Amino acid sequence: MERLPGVEPPERVVCHVDVDCFYAACERLREPALGGEPVVVGMGYEPGESHGAVATASYEARDYGVESAMAISEALELLPRRADADDPADTGIYRPVDMAFYESVAEDVQAVLDAAAETVRNVSVDEAYLDLGDRPWDEAAAFGRRLKDDIEQAAGVTASVGVAPNMTTAKLASDADKPDGLVVVRPSEVRSFLAPMEVADLHGVGPVTARELRSMGLETAGDVAAADEVALVDAFGERGRDIHAQARGEDDREVEPTGRPKSLSGESAFVEATDDSAEKRQKVRALAEEVADRAAAKGALYRTIGVKIVEPPFDVNTRARSLSGPVDDPDLAEAVALELLEEFADATVRKLGVRLSNLSFADRDQASLDVWADGDESADGDDDDGREDLGSRPGQADLTDFG
Repeated sequence: MERLPGVEPPERVVCHVDVDCFYAACERLREPALGGEPVVVGMGYEPGESHGAVATASYEARDYGVESAMAISEALELLPRRADADDPADTGIYRPVDMAFYESVAEDVQAVLDAAAETVRNVSVDEAYLDLGDRPWDEAAAFGRRLKDDIEQAAGVTASVGVAPNMTTAKLASDADKPDGLVVVRPSEVRSFLAPMEVADLHGVGPVTARELRSMGLETAGDVAAADEVALVDAFGERGRDIHAQARGEDDREVEPTGRPKSLSGESAFVEATDDSAEKRQKVRALAEEVADRAAAKGALYRTIGVKIVEPPFDVNTRARSLSGPVDDPDLAEAVALELLEEFADATVRKLGVRLSNLSFADRDQASLDVWADGDESADGDDDDGREDLGSRPGQADLTDFG
């Protein structure tokens, strides 16, 4: 963005959240015995086979050289499959991608992000930017710690958080202390934070570009920042200008939401799993009220009302009902959610959620109970395709998790 001479952009506080090794973390959430084990999640992979590509590898698996986007056959040479080995030493656990489950966990994370900031830009299933406005920098570290704690409590996964004056630096900050990191870079610290970074750590700088930069005598971001911008443009085209700006910590982009949400949800866990029907109904009532209030604040009508029931250890069940037309009716949302909960009246539950989907923003002049007719009820989950869409990274396969 080109600035007018003498006009500086307003100071902003931007937070970048990146869930660590998200797919592997989800597998560990479902199977706690995988904690500390080398875990590889494969896209296009089937148990016992060698085809497909690595979607994500836990940090333990990365120690063996396994990397995202690597062929499963190559990963197996570096880290043999435990099921095929007589000795478990130096072997790993391989699992196929289960996007339905990962998205259910991502919804838990999304609910925390939506509650933490008014403006959230989702760029992948495990990554998002938050615009914190003019929040005082003295509060940035406390905000980051609270956000990390809330994500872990709500979703059971850890996230690394970076807070900085712009999107590019916030992203680099969240990468700087993985896993489970928190790095805050104040405006006066941006250049000194970036300066020692290797050029390969800058985003958009792949192995080939890194080699070319080094051949020009540019080893670090500080070197790039001090270099002649014209020489970089001559060498790399407009991308050279972007690399130069990134190394100098210059980024005027606004944190803009990636379209309107497809659904809104809220979830809450019990301190201890419970089969108490009154407790469960009370929590669903509170969740329905909270989510309906958020829908009203966003100007959203909803056509589908659903519940999520998580039984120990982490068995996820969803039920939903669609209405004949979109409504804004908190009482109806509560009534339908409680009715759907009845199927699990005797179940022991560790977490409950309420979800409003098939959202409409076109018309607020709507009826409530008078437009409701019996809709289709899904026995296996939502009857729409409106899962929280957290977007995808440009230039990357949608199913590849780089956390």
